[in-house]
Amino acid sequence: MTNLLTPYVSPALRLPNRVAMAPMTRFRADAVTGVPHAATAAYYAQRASAALIVTEGVFTEWRGRGEAGVPGLLTDGQAAGWAGVTTAVHAAGGRIFAQLWHVGRLNHHLNNPGAERPIAPSAVAAEGLVRAGDAKVPFEVPEAMTAQDIDAVIAGFAEAARKAVAAGFDGVEIHGANGYLFKQFHGDNTNLRTDGYGGSVNGRVRFTVETVEAVAEAVGAERVGLRVSPDNPENGVAESDPAGLYRVLATTLDPRGLAYLHVSEKGRYPAIADLRKHWSGTLIGNHDPADPTDRATGEAMIAAGHADIVAYGRSFIANPDLPRRFATGAPLAGINEEHLYAGVPDGYTDYAPLPHDGTWS
Repeated sequence: MTNLLTPYVSPALRLPNRVAMAPMTRFRADAVTGVPHAATAAYYAQRASAALIVTEGVFTEWRGRGEAGVPGLLTDGQAAGWAGVTTAVHAAGGRIFAQLWHVGRLNHHLNNPGAERPIAPSAVAAEGLVRAGDAKVPFEVPEAMTAQDIDAVIAGFAEAARKAVAAGFDGVEIHGANGYLFKQFHGDNTNLRTDGYGGSVNGRVRFTVETVEAVAEAVGAERVGLRVSPDNPENGVAESDPAGLYRVLATTLDPRGLAYLHVSEKGRYPAIADLRKHWSGTLIGNHDPADPTDRATGEAMIAAGHADIVAYGRSFIANPDLPRRFATGAPLAGINEEHLYAGVPDGYTDYAPLPHDGTWS
């Protein structure tokens, strides 16, 4: 037995191993309705041997969707589509959390049914282009969120969590990473607010804390995880003191009894090892997807006590039976990059598991 393949038990989780599947955008939902594709159930069920599956980001309101092809948990039709996914995963013996997502400023009014402008902590546009219809257009200046906007988004996360649990999810993960809405509140260059949601570190983490607390109240803290990516410059968010900010966030939320804190490490700050000292509950560690965590690194993270569970992203796309490959020492398959974000079944459900006769060797 290795560290990665030993069971993990906490007050909230009972897992057969410590190899989790990280959330990854796949753009397979209906472009208009946001309902998961019919093949989504098969995709996740194929990967049910993961300790825990965290789905791709699922939007909680239309302004939080970003581009077409992202699934939602806002309508009854979307929830029904996810119910088929959770049923399939549970039938295959798996466990699955829905990642609740809001892109904030990384959106465009052309992608919203009511043509609403994006919202964000402050009226600061992101650099770069976003797909809108058949074209790519520059990001636009978002509307700075009012107090009513903040309350509505928090309420939307709580309602999406209720829909997730009703659809059969074992819990939800709040996407506080990668330059999206919560990260935009944390950033020095994206949060210029002078009210209680800006300025000091406590102000910058307030929106995240209040959302986590509202979701925990809606479905139970033991069903709620939070993903963060300290010092990650993705999507143009800059944090001048990531250690100070995320230590405050971890210390504030630690007593709440959450299912886990999911730390994605990308940058100079050794976030996983440092936040372990400020988090007494379950910690999931995940390294930058551009430099994927290999088996040896995952083993070392657990052996050092820095993480209880290790999340693997792209490795799970091409290797649906990743824990078995680790157990047998089998080589890992590569990703079909051409169909990473489009096509069914190509690049989605057509990756084969290991043969059971040992011929891989």
